[in-house]
Amino acid sequence: MELFTDEYFMKIALAEAEDALLEDEVPIGAVIVAGDKVIARGHNHTQALNDVTAHAEMEAITSAANRLGAKYLTDCTLYVTVEPCIMCAGAIAWAQVGTLVYAAGDPKRGYTTLGKSVLHPKTVVRSGVLAEQSEKMMKEFFAKKRKNL
Repeated sequence: MELFTDEYFMKIALAEAEDALLEDEVPIGAVIVAGDKVIARGHNHTQALNDVTAHAEMEAITSAANRLGAKYLTDCTLYVTVEPCIMCAGAIAWAQVGTLVYAAGDPKRGYTTLGKSVLHPKTVVRSGVLAEQSEKMMKEFFAKKRKNL
């Protein structure tokens, strides 16, 4: 059995999403992996920073680029708990991320609403990895928000 699977790294991204949840942020987490090593992590900070661009993917991309000293992440895999939005997909394309793996789809705001060509043409995409856990976390978060309105 291989230790470093998509599920293994997605569980780390889900832990980042739980950190966001504890901070009353939309529970989305991301990690970037080079080889079998996590080199960057991020979770939403839009509320804390009062910044609509402070998404998990953006944090992770910036951190990975700084760690590697390079703007392109062609040999990296980005794991994120929810399908990236159009803004994040643009950043993923500009960073030339080699592989994108996401858990839950986002039929309202996900990049695929515009089409898959938003990403870099060489980016490999896998989806649905631990989607149920991510969807549950998101649904519970927004149900609680609606209840508190």
